[in-house]
Amino acid sequence: MHSEETALPSAEVREEYAQLVEDVRRFRAAYYDNDTSLISDAEFDELFVRLERLEAEHPELVTSDSPTQEVGGDVSTAFAPVKHPTRMYSLEDVFSLEELRAWIERATEQAAQAAPGVPLRWLSEAKIDGLAINLIYRDGVLVTAATRGDGTTGEDVTANVRTIKEIPQKLAGSGWPAELEVRGEVFIASKDFEAFNAKLREEGKAELANPRNAAAGSLRQKDPAKTAQRPLSMFAHGIGTRDGLAIESQYATYEQLAAWGLPVSPYSQLLNNIDEILAFIAEKGEHRHDLIHEIDGIVIKADDFAIQRALGYTSRVPRWAVAYKYPPEEVHTELLDIRVNVGRTGRVTPYGVMEPVKVAGSTVAMATLHNQDVVKAKNVLIGDIVILRKAGDVIPEIVGPVLPLREGREDQLRAFVMPENCPSCGTPLRAMKEGDIDLRCPNAEHCPAQLSQRVEHLASRGAFDIEALGAEAAIALTVGAGPDPATLPGGVPEPAGPGPLTTEADLFELVNPDSEVSLALEHVRVWREKKSKGVGTGKWEAVPYFWRKATAKDVKKNPELALGQLVPNANTGKLHTQVGLAMTRDLWRVLVALSIRHVGPTASRALATRFGSMDALEEAVKDPEAIAKLSEIDGVGTIIAESLVEWFTGEENAWHREIVAKWKAAWEANGHQMADERDESLAATLEGLTIVVTGTLPNFSRDEAKEAIIVRGGKASGSVSKKTSFVVAGEAAGSKLEKAEQLGVPVLDEDGFRRLLEGGAAAVAGDVDSVPDDAASPEAGEGE
Repeated sequence: MHSEETALPSAEVREEYAQLVEDVRRFRAAYYDNDTSLISDAEFDELFVRLERLEAEHPELVTSDSPTQEVGGDVSTAFAPVKHPTRMYSLEDVFSLEELRAWIERATEQAAQAAPGVPLRWLSEAKIDGLAINLIYRDGVLVTAATRGDGTTGEDVTANVRTIKEIPQKLAGSGWPAELEVRGEVFIASKDFEAFNAKLREEGKAELANPRNAAAGSLRQKDPAKTAQRPLSMFAHGIGTRDGLAIESQYATYEQLAAWGLPVSPYSQLLNNIDEILAFIAEKGEHRHDLIHEIDGIVIKADDFAIQRALGYTSRVPRWAVAYKYPPEEVHTELLDIRVNVGRTGRVTPYGVMEPVKVAGSTVAMATLHNQDVVKAKNVLIGDIVILRKAGDVIPEIVGPVLPLREGREDQLRAFVMPENCPSCGTPLRAMKEGDIDLRCPNAEHCPAQLSQRVEHLASRGAFDIEALGAEAAIALTVGAGPDPATLPGGVPEPAGPGPLTTEADLFELVNPDSEVSLALEHVRVWREKKSKGVGTGKWEAVPYFWRKATAKDVKKNPELALGQLVPNANTGKLHTQVGLAMTRDLWRVLVALSIRHVGPTASRALATRFGSMDALEEAVKDPEAIAKLSEIDGVGTIIAESLVEWFTGEENAWHREIVAKWKAAWEANGHQMADERDESLAATLEGLTIVVTGTLPNFSRDEAKEAIIVRGGKASGSVSKKTSFVVAGEAAGSKLEKAEQLGVPVLDEDGFRRLLEGGAAAVAGDVDSVPDDAASPEAGEGE
């Protein structure tokens, strides 16, 4: 922890940290919530490690809901939330054998001190690239299945899990406890994935991207019948609660789970030391594509439960387990072209279009190149044979050209030239501030590409959660059909606008089927390649996107229809319904949906908790001292505060205010308020107090505890210092509890936390040896 004399992090460091947090959250949400990968695993790991380093160097930047403290993703509103009986954790990753050796040596030393005399053996197993699942059996019968979610609360996918044949509905044998919590990984076996894609090809349908995303998407189908059509499998890899189980090791647990009829991995082995572990890693790495499923590493766990209990957990990972990640795989392919994409903030990003090639279990045809300087640094030319590196995800990394293969092909190669104007709206591109490498389109309000990206974002799970408004629908709504494909380079159709939705301010007009926007859906066309027996012909046609031609079945149901008459398709009906449901969402989701730079779910929750309504927030940003006051809110800070004030009050941002005004008017017209229900009876019992919650509380999730503190006027911090008023410690509290004890900070259990919430510091004076003199002072906790 920095001393009070240590200089605060510079503006550059704070901005880099805010950008890292935003990027990690965005890429993690895509992976866990939307079952897609926007960057490679290796690139994400680099971002995450950089974030961890910044937090180690500047712990004052860390909040309790930093991505380094979080597990998994958000919980979709499309599924009922399920609170896990015991928390589900992530795993700590290491990326080299040297890091792994250091981790094993450290854990061995800690185990010897924490559990002297207990033999230390390591259970090593293949790391399945799938989706974590939690199964609850009561009296041997499966009653609930949930995704990991944020670690404390997951999505109820019980009906879908019941379609997976390997998962028993009733356990075999006997001796199971009254309640058994089984952790596992749902996946699609490699051979099943290939067979399923072959079937899709025969039917002329789009193939699944890769086994991991296919498994996650399959498990999140709303219709269990669709899930049943996917070749899902599962291996159990642990248990949560151990009440009623007389088992004392991980390996023995696997044997017992197998005896009860649960599938367990055949790729696990008990090992005694680092040399045996390294040999296991080498052997599995050499044969990784021969296994039943795709893997991206090896998991090493302390086998004995006594050692696991002794080593405990951090806020995010167990201290008794680690995942070694194999180095990314590499292949060669031809770089056919370099094109650019315009993102929702206007950033223009080059990406490589390659001859499709199979790597790490999936076929890849595109990879990001970040910006024009990266293209130059990598020294790649269009037409090059390039090295493609991939670690089991969808979008990999172009490492560079295979230079020896350029010889004799120079006349076939050409350099990439970054466009001077936005390819979507024609506006001249520029760096938005001095020193920026990225070029952006400044035409944020009217650029069709930026609008389509914003509309796709506002419909995402972390915002309004409008499933019927995905990327393709967002483009159709905002950009419309396009020119004759024959007039475009290579004959590839690209949309050109505008579509019926020229601003996201009119989003909620879709609620009314008779509005101009809704009526215009009939005329939206998109380009589709004509197919013959499921194979593309190279010919294109403009077809309705939101409407379809009536069939004989439609005419039979409704004689007033004519065969071939255009009628709304099923997805259009869902779109109207789901946009209506969006008007019931919490305020924090509205703030995420507005695409305010740097304002992600964490800051949005903090703002919604503090202000409670859009009206109150709009008034707050007008305050001459708004930036200073907003910066004091835990989870906000200066960078986000500046962004908020600029977004709401900037001279050029009148169109932002129009979005909010139109959304509020639409909500009110439909009987809703852009505000959260608040308990005004809550007293500010925690005003001036800084509270750190660590470990797992039985009756509070991390977000629930934080909001309980904030709504009562307190500050929920993620780090312990001399200015911390109280530490609330649950199960597996870890290093924060140790730090509190070292500094003499009062520590409360959950019962004490409840009394603190109700009556403030005075109500828990008897719970701790001493309460700091400044515990009831309004200045306590400021400046941490």
